[in-house]
Amino acid sequence: MTETTHPQSPRAGDGDRSPEYRLARNALKGLRQDLFHDPFAYRPLGPRPTTGPILRLVPARTRTVAERLPHAVVGAIALLTLLIGAVSGSEPGGDARALLSGLLCALPVVATLTRPIGAFWLSIAVSPVTALLNGGGYDWPWMPGAFVSHLTVLVVVALRTRPRTAVWMWVVTAAYAVLADVFMGGSYYYTNGGPMLVTSAFALLVVCLWHVRHTARQEVTAQQTVTEQERSRRTLLEERTTIARELHDVVAHHMSVVAIQAEAAPYRVENPPPELERAFVTIRENAVAALTELRRILGVVRAEDYEAPDAPQPTLADLDALLVNVRDAGLTVEKAVTGAVRELPQGVELSAYRIVQEALSNSLRHAPGASARVEIGYVLGGLGVRVVNGPMPEPSLVKPSPGAGHGITGMRERVVMLGGEMTAGPTEDGGYEVAVFLPVTAADKGDA
Repeated sequence: MTETTHPQSPRAGDGDRSPEYRLARNALKGLRQDLFHDPFAYRPLGPRPTTGPILRLVPARTRTVAERLPHAVVGAIALLTLLIGAVSGSEPGGDARALLSGLLCALPVVATLTRPIGAFWLSIAVSPVTALLNGGGYDWPWMPGAFVSHLTVLVVVALRTRPRTAVWMWVVTAAYAVLADVFMGGSYYYTNGGPMLVTSAFALLVVCLWHVRHTARQEVTAQQTVTEQERSRRTLLEERTTIARELHDVVAHHMSVVAIQAEAAPYRVENPPPELERAFVTIRENAVAALTELRRILGVVRAEDYEAPDAPQPTLADLDALLVNVRDAGLTVEKAVTGAVRELPQGVELSAYRIVQEALSNSLRHAPGASARVEIGYVLGGLGVRVVNGPMPEPSLVKPSPGAGHGITGMRERVVMLGGEMTAGPTEDGGYEVAVFLPVTAADKGDA
């Protein structure tokens, strides 16, 4: 028989309860998780991060010492509470009790380094013991040493945990102060529950604000990292889109030429055999089909307002005109060509032209007034391109303009697309060098 749970029974879902009940239940659940769930678990305090802007400037040995600075501070406060507890509890002939009182005050402070939640409960337990150990006539429920000890424990544990735990520790401290005042407050001249609650409230409020600020800073840093990654990814996609557009124009031009020549070829031969006519028809149909498919697939990378350029794509033969424009812009540049100049596949020549163009643009932006050199090497198996600029002269009236770093990304994308290799980095004299090798296979040479 299936058991039916009455909507008002204790096992009914939380959705049938009032909002006040759910709020109280969640609050008690948080209290149980923060202060009662395995309170004496071993949670050692790790080394302090040394990645701050100030610590980066100090020597490595000093940074190693700074990693243990929180442990040293807690140890110094523990020694201070031991002295305060021993002095405030000292009486004629009571040196042993005074020393014991000081040790009990220092013990919770030391425990915060390994068992923070357990240190809080230990501090609560130590408070009445030290007060009773030193007899009546003293502060209640916190002796001076116990007062400093408990306040230190609250702050350290709050720093090591989270704001909700700090709130629960203050609530438990308030409950203990009220109960101690009700049951034992009449036996003492002065009860310091009020000063403890006010002082600890301000201290924990500062700690909670630090937590909120630290969390917000981490979130901002994480968001900036994600934004930078997205910006780099978007730049990469934009550069690939540009390359795809240019290659589409190059390939489409060649495929159109193939289709036109295949259609006109039979008319150039007198009485061509039927087999030759069918072959040319097949070539033209395949070229048209490939061109249509190419436009359909690569057309998705075009923006709606993008129009194919009327002029043919630039090649290395147009490099001199580019250098003239760059010289007019104020960059002293010279060109050197080695090897047997030959016609290369248009994709290789276009990429080489764009790489030189981007490298010279970077020289104009980042090293105004410097001189540059463009080296083109026609070697066996490919094309070598090297663009190097010297350091910016000092003093310079023109200041370098910051860039987004997208130019190097675009050059690398072109090189990777062609299966080449690229290096880019500063030179020994303070300039910058971009070296690229674009392979050209035998098939590519034949196609060219």
